Amino acid sequence: MSALARARDWWFRDRRTGAITVAQWPNAPLVMFGLCAGADWAFAPAGPAGTVLRGVGLGALVVWAVDEVARGVNPWRRCLGGGVLVGLALRWTMAAMA
Repeated sequence: MSALARARDWWFRDRRTGAITVAQWPNAPLVMFGLCAGADWAFAPAGPAGTVLRGVGLGALVVWAVDEVARGVNPWRRCLGGGVLVGLALRWTMAAMA
């Protein structure tokens, strides 16, 4: 087996089933985030409704990311969740500093 094939297997192979796993369905928190982001983009609600919509969406994204870090089926999924958490933390830090 080539080094590239070994690396691909290590990053993407599900440790339980042996299948290559990049994304899985269903993923309720990620679907909730997508719905909230889509509604925010389409309707751009102002005031409390917009705040709640964005809060629910970001909360769902945090739940998804923490779940991936804790229970991701391969290193790719765990790193993806961690990367999203780092990105959100940077976003919130920059917003707090503004």
